Amino acid sequence: MDEIDRTLIRLLQQDATQPYAALGKAVGLSSGAAHERVRKLRERGVIRRTTIEVEPGAVGRGVVAYVMVDGGAWMGDSAGRLAEIEEVEEAHVIAGPASVLLKVRTSTTQELQQVLRRVFEVDGVTGTRTIVVLETFFDRPVHIPQVESRL
Repeated sequence: MDEIDRTLIRLLQQDATQPYAALGKAVGLSSGAAHERVRKLRERGVIRRTTIEVEPGAVGRGVVAYVMVDGGAWMGDSAGRLAEIEEVEEAHVIAGPASVLLKVRTSTTQELQQVLRRVFEVDGVTGTRTIVVLETFFDRPVHIPQVESRL
């Protein structure tokens, strides 16, 4: 991946609806060449998907919690069951004080409690510890650093 690819990614992260002509102009390529670069980034899995960013509170998902899930056995095989719980945004097998870390978004703490009950229904879950977020200072996407020119 070169600096043109990195710049295209940064531009798409700012606004994924930009036309290829604008992207190409920003990096000194034709719109066709910019389109081809973006296509190759998708093919290689660098760009996983193009989507919109939704304000969670505006759609009734203002409560954020991180749930540490304890398991009596290896929890790495529980991904499918956890993915069935719509409110679970992320699930990570971790090293440390728990087996799995979940990021959960709900509309109320009562709904969070219902989600926790569903987590307990997953085979192997023996306990949970939940941290409710009061305020988010920032939530940033993956940063693509700009490479300094060596001229």
